[in-house]
Amino acid sequence: LHRCLPHVRPEKPRPPTLHSLQSTPGLSRWQRSCPARRARGPNEPGGIKFGHFADMVQTDRKYPHDPAKASLEVVAAGTMLFDQIWLGSYMSGDVGFTQYATAAYTDNILDDYTYYGMDYIKDKYKVDWKNPSEKDKVKASQDVVNDIATEVTLYGMEQYEQFPTALETHFGGSQRASVLAAASGLSTSIATGNSNAGLNGWYLSMLLHKEGWSRLGFYGYDQQDQCGSANTESLPCRRK
Repeated sequence: LHRCLPHVRPEKPRPPTLHSLQSTPGLSRWQRSCPARRARGPNEPGGIKFGHFADMVQTDRKYPHDPAKASLEVVAAGTMLFDQIWLGSYMSGDVGFTQYATAAYTDNILDDYTYYGMDYIKDKYKVDWKNPSEKDKVKASQDVVNDIATEVTLYGMEQYEQFPTALETHFGGSQRASVLAAASGLSTSIATGNSNAGLNGWYLSMLLHKEGWSRLGFYGYDQQDQCGSANTESLPCRRK
């Protein structure tokens, strides 16, 4: 500001705090430090920790009786910050990540697939997802993961085949893969109350998608999302 308006005196720099939450002339630092070889500037968005970002997103407080809505808002915020800004603009410098990330929050297709999963877990497993409770939580077993993720993925694939406009909206395989996997992962994690079970559902959806349509997207998807199950399945779903 003081560069544009010379008569405005810059604010005196404040001493750094524990998390580098300080204000300097024309700059507001709100992140942890990035690696020196990666950081391009002092306000690089990639420095935001996942834990800090989770505290910033307040949807579980705003929508206590709609965990699907709360989770969808988290997906929107995460794809905007980490996928579009961090991976898309900073890491790859292209529009590819922007294209597939916008599919997660620019229409109601993902919402439809997710709420189909909510209806499914309520009808089959008696999970009252509008009133989350420990009593009706489903056991986080591999059979449950397979069932919920498969049902939601197949529903989404059928919708893409039934409505050509959905394919035109999500015109890339990467977009469809991320939307189907997100709906499967959210449905599985909300039913079981286990985030790792949701990851297993995410990567199972990727494998089902690949088997059904022969491809996922560009080469990155064929790499990371086909080997993801090997990572998540090496960790137990069950809480100790």
